[in-house]
Amino acid sequence: MNANKAIRASALDWIAANEARLSRFNEGIWAHAEPAWREYKSCRDYVELLRAEGFTVEAGSGDMPTAFAAEWGEGAPVLASFSEYDAVPGNSQQVVPYQAPREGLHPYTAGHTDPHSVLGTAALAAILGAKAAMQQHGVKGKLKLFGEPAEKVCGSKPIHAAKGYYDGLDAAVVWHPWPSNTVTGETHFGAYWSVIISFEADQPENWIDPTLMPIEGAHAAARCPGAVDALCLMYTTTKYTKEAMFPHAGSWTLNEFILGDGGATSDNLTPRFSQIQYSWRSSSLGIQEQIWRVLAANARHVASITGCKAYARWVTKTRVGLPNTVMTDLTWKNLQEVGAPRYDEAALEFGRAIQRNLGLEPMADPFIASVSKLTTPEENETRLRAGLPAWQKHLSADDYVEYSWHAPTVRLLAGRPRLRPPSPGYAYPNWAYNALGGLPAAVDPGLFVAAKTMALTLVDLATDPTVLAAAQA
Repeated sequence: MNANKAIRASALDWIAANEARLSRFNEGIWAHAEPAWREYKSCRDYVELLRAEGFTVEAGSGDMPTAFAAEWGEGAPVLASFSEYDAVPGNSQQVVPYQAPREGLHPYTAGHTDPHSVLGTAALAAILGAKAAMQQHGVKGKLKLFGEPAEKVCGSKPIHAAKGYYDGLDAAVVWHPWPSNTVTGETHFGAYWSVIISFEADQPENWIDPTLMPIEGAHAAARCPGAVDALCLMYTTTKYTKEAMFPHAGSWTLNEFILGDGGATSDNLTPRFSQIQYSWRSSSLGIQEQIWRVLAANARHVASITGCKAYARWVTKTRVGLPNTVMTDLTWKNLQEVGAPRYDEAALEFGRAIQRNLGLEPMADPFIASVSKLTTPEENETRLRAGLPAWQKHLSADDYVEYSWHAPTVRLLAGRPRLRPPSPGYAYPNWAYNALGGLPAAVDPGLFVAAKTMALTLVDLATDPTVLAAAQA
């Protein structure tokens, strides 16, 4: 027990000694603000740092240019975490207490929201802290850190999973910035599927008998409806049939986005190609399948009446999260030891400045109370389930769930400041949330609470085989 205590202390000591450079690393990732599948600079920064720290790194893992798989150590157990680093289109913001998209860029370029810069850096810090402790004390085991791009489209983790990167893991310790400090209990995130449906008018000349036309020439012909009409009909048909996809229960959602192809013309020519993306989330794979059946039927129907063929290309499919009580209890114990984040005057004053600039009376503590205290997993579970039907076992979506199908997985939640509303129902603008996410004084406290908690959990799993065996039972 004393030996384990020393190993745990070594992990915390390493993180404490490296806080300044890890904070700067996070600032760099935040400044890159690269959207899904385009995180080239962010991935490069991780790969370079990990190699410098003695990790073997496969860059471009899973044939994804901005992914990586890093490992250190030998033998068992094999313990993992992951870093995300993608930003979100339409959320560009400088670290200032007023609305100010980043200079020199389109105002709707990408910016960090959660922010994933913090998520990734904390996981990196946890893995490096655990590695330092294991190395110092001669603890056997292998640590893996996966670079997971495109989380905002649930992109990389299903690919890593399908290609075998999670095979052989003994446990995974992951986290997410949150408006409270707790550990996910029984209700994990649900499934997310996304598909691009393409309509192609490949033989528009067959739409009408040309001998019926009074003169030759496309401008005189009855034009094949084509791909634009197919897309519009797909959009409206799905809006109608959405009512019949599944009952209004279970917190399921369906969203669409029309992708542009630049095929506009002033001639009387058939639009040849169009695309619409559908993304939906629900609490079970059965509901996901039901929604897809309706979407597929809609696509076939509208294609048939517009002279088109319809094609589906899957963007992603995730499963649902699996809880692990042993992992939850272990991580909660460590979170209690580390304690809740504490915010200094620089963070508080930045929050007050945002409130002033919005015409609000600045508050002594502008942040919601839950970011500065611990919430038990039981209390978090009760709050989460308060509005859910008893049959619903999952909520929302995130591709971390893929890890839980390969190894016991825990999801820690650690504080990321949100502004306290001046009255019930008041909503702060998104830029205010994003600006806070780039301020080290606001995000570093939660970042290092998460890093220390995960590092302790990794050390416990590496040094106490009884805990790991219980988690795997």
